[in-house]
Amino acid sequence: MEGLFGKLKKLDAYPKINEDFYSRTLSGGVITIVSSIVMFLLFISELRLYLHPVTETKLLVDTSRGERLRINFDITFPALPCSIVSLDAMDISGEEHLDVKHDIIKRRIDAHGTVIEVRQDGIGAPKQIEKPLQRHGGRLEHNETYCGSCYGAEASDDDCCNSCEEVREAYRKKGWGMSNPDLIDQCKREGFLQRIKDEDGEGCNIYGFLDVNRVAGNFHFAPGKSFQQSNVHVHDLQAFQKDSFNVSHKINKIAFGDFFPGVVNPLDGVQWIQEAPYGMYQYFIKVVPSVYNDINGQKIQSNQFSVTEHFRADEVGRVQALPGVFFFYDLSPIKVIFTEGHVPFLHFLTNVCAIVGGIFTVSGIVDAFVYHSQKAIKKKMEIGKFS
Repeated sequence: MEGLFGKLKKLDAYPKINEDFYSRTLSGGVITIVSSIVMFLLFISELRLYLHPVTETKLLVDTSRGERLRINFDITFPALPCSIVSLDAMDISGEEHLDVKHDIIKRRIDAHGTVIEVRQDGIGAPKQIEKPLQRHGGRLEHNETYCGSCYGAEASDDDCCNSCEEVREAYRKKGWGMSNPDLIDQCKREGFLQRIKDEDGEGCNIYGFLDVNRVAGNFHFAPGKSFQQSNVHVHDLQAFQKDSFNVSHKINKIAFGDFFPGVVNPLDGVQWIQEAPYGMYQYFIKVVPSVYNDINGQKIQSNQFSVTEHFRADEVGRVQALPGVFFFYDLSPIKVIFTEGHVPFLHFLTNVCAIVGGIFTVSGIVDAFVYHSQKAIKKKMEIGKFS
């Protein structure tokens, strides 16, 4: 047994020196304190990295199909009344959402940005038509409900238009524009033009979300009700009897999907002031599908995007551009996956050992250099060779 212990002693890589042979110096004490402080700070930094999750990024080809895309928005038009602005959305699959009103809230604001009224309907709730004179196509009979005329836009004889909005909708389906609302009995009774004049000088804050197909498309905010005419998307601007429309705007928020940590939406807070009387402001957006897996295993399906801006002004000899703010979006075939995770404990332990051993070694080299330098200088001073 004693022979075994003796062999183990010969394997000792750390031979001990008698304390009587130790020489402690002031410089060694200072170096020890400094190296201990540095070692402690680096250990705390490494511990924080270990306790906080880190995010790994991976790129994959997006093979998902049949999903929907939610577009959240909050946009303020300081010079475009709520009675005028409308929202349309369409995509390359042929799906169209014209004059969107569901899941959309409009807030009338004055010139100072103060909210005047909040409403969901685009043109405001129509006034009730009291004491209608007659049913279109004949006189109103006893106990017969009122059925207003659509002024030639009826799809069948049983169609009724009891409000100005219903007449405008019937015109839109026919692909007609309304030149003078005062010639429409329902619009005249509801004071359509007067309501627009009352809101002159006001602005509109419109916010909500769109649920669209996950394919390339566009959505836009523009004055007037849209309709198809000779397979061309146009807006009825004659009904408002205005020479120009100021589509200056501020984008408070635009997001394609839910928020996740680290996401940056480049259009948030963007503001643009229109100087030309007419023009179309366009945003070309590239949407990148993104998946965020947090440390608890929860998955967030969302998107990031990049954007390019362009203003299309009117030029002599060219067809007048539709005034409005257009967002054209396309989807990237690449998906980004973010995954949260902790640093492995063995990795943390390795880094701690590297910190302790590295600082201990470097401080030993510095201490030896200082000690031998001091010793050499002292020896030269003793023999009078140090000047």
